[in-house]
Amino acid sequence: MPLGATEEEVKKAAAKVLKIKENDIKAFSLARRSIDSRKKSDIKLIYSVEIETELNEESIIASFPTNKACITEKYDYTVPEAKRSFKLRPVIAGFGPAGMFAALTLAKAGLNPIVLERGSDVDERTKDVDTFWTTRKLNTKSNVQFGEGGAGTFSDGKLTTGIKDHRCREVFLRLAEFGAPAEILYSATPHIGTDKLKTVVKNLRNEVIRLGGEVKFNTKLVDIITANGFVQGISYENPDGSITDIETDALILAIGHSARDTFELVYNKGLEITQKPFSVGTRIEHPQEYINKAQYGELWNSPLLPAADYKLSAHPPHGRGMYTFCMCPGGTVVAASSEEGGMVVNGMSEYARDKENANCALLVGIEPPFDNAHPLAGMYLQREIEQKAFKLGGGDYTAPAQLLGDFLKGVASTKIGSVNPSCPTGVQMTDIRQVLPKKVTETIAGAIYDFDRKLNGFNLYDAVLTAPESRSSSPIRICRDEFYQATKLRGLYPSGEGAGYAGGIVSAAVDGIRCAEAVLNAEY
Repeated sequence: MPLGATEEEVKKAAAKVLKIKENDIKAFSLARRSIDSRKKSDIKLIYSVEIETELNEESIIASFPTNKACITEKYDYTVPEAKRSFKLRPVIAGFGPAGMFAALTLAKAGLNPIVLERGSDVDERTKDVDTFWTTRKLNTKSNVQFGEGGAGTFSDGKLTTGIKDHRCREVFLRLAEFGAPAEILYSATPHIGTDKLKTVVKNLRNEVIRLGGEVKFNTKLVDIITANGFVQGISYENPDGSITDIETDALILAIGHSARDTFELVYNKGLEITQKPFSVGTRIEHPQEYINKAQYGELWNSPLLPAADYKLSAHPPHGRGMYTFCMCPGGTVVAASSEEGGMVVNGMSEYARDKENANCALLVGIEPPFDNAHPLAGMYLQREIEQKAFKLGGGDYTAPAQLLGDFLKGVASTKIGSVNPSCPTGVQMTDIRQVLPKKVTETIAGAIYDFDRKLNGFNLYDAVLTAPESRSSSPIRICRDEFYQATKLRGLYPSGEGAGYAGGIVSAAVDGIRCAEAVLNAEY
């Protein structure tokens, strides 16, 4: 369909393709919409639609290949019936995507879960983050990494995922129910935006509470009480610093990729943890106009087109690969630290994606074995990189940055060029090679030219590199069995990104549902 096509026009076109009358369509909805910009002078929208008709559907689709038309069934997710005989309330540590959807699932099943979230509710958390960005005074308990909604709350709210699981549809439906834009149900590149995500997570929390769940903010898990290889209870720290013990037989550990003290707690409890590959790199910023022109050509400024994005990767035959991650059209680079003395950056967009710059992570994979065999060695490497960045930026959460052209020439930058860095705590122009491992910087330098061939103009001299992006994924995996329970502790369910089983909002949410289902099915 042409740009600007209305839903009614799409419906009429669908009837024409199927060779039926428009009034034979009794129900109609969009299933998928994508942009085809391969021909810059004639950009099209590609739609897939779902219809209901009283005509013989089999005969209608008989002349079409199955990838063009097929019979579909209405999706419906039903929470499994609880088989567990225990009356103790399950506990969930963490209220990011995995924790939220685990809590929602258990609450729907009538188990009245208790959620512990070390950070603040989303409104207080937003104030804490804004305070950090304006004053550079970090709240280590409530920040971009910790608090209601998890790290994804201060991001683009991107919902693309590579996993194939029917529960993905349930995640999308619930997000839309709680306030996400309806277009996430059919967009080929769905996103919510950080501004709308805050409403979504608040509404989801209220639904958990309405169903009998309990959500405790500024409350941190500090101990797991065990006996005979089973979880017997947990200890948590209250906002006033006091400690409370409660009895439970089921703990879903949905702590996110930055809860390093909890990683150490799990390690000290003797649970099986393995090193896991993770990625390190830098954020790159171009003017959004620049990306629009590269992707849309002469239609770059059309109000009918969204801010353009991109997804690139380079895989040299005898070297490390690099890929783009969490591309934020019309967004900002944000200071995302959670530890004193460590500098981290991430990307964020609001729903409108209408800011001056586009930014994206350029990431290089780092695989085990690391410098030593300790299961937490990757975590310590992350911290080392972040502490170097903190010092290089001046020791006040100013981010080290460099012009792309200077980076490729191997010289330190002394001033910004035509691209205005957007990091709210400011940037210190320098040489980011002093922060990142050599194997990372060499890979980035080599891949830039490949990216430029794929996206004309990517190699813009004045593009700004802001470092480090070091929290894209967890550096550990807490081992679990086919029942989603920790291999050495019955009743503990490692879940989501922090445990090493997800890589984004949707996959983490799906893993939270899986772990909740496992709790419901546990008969030990």
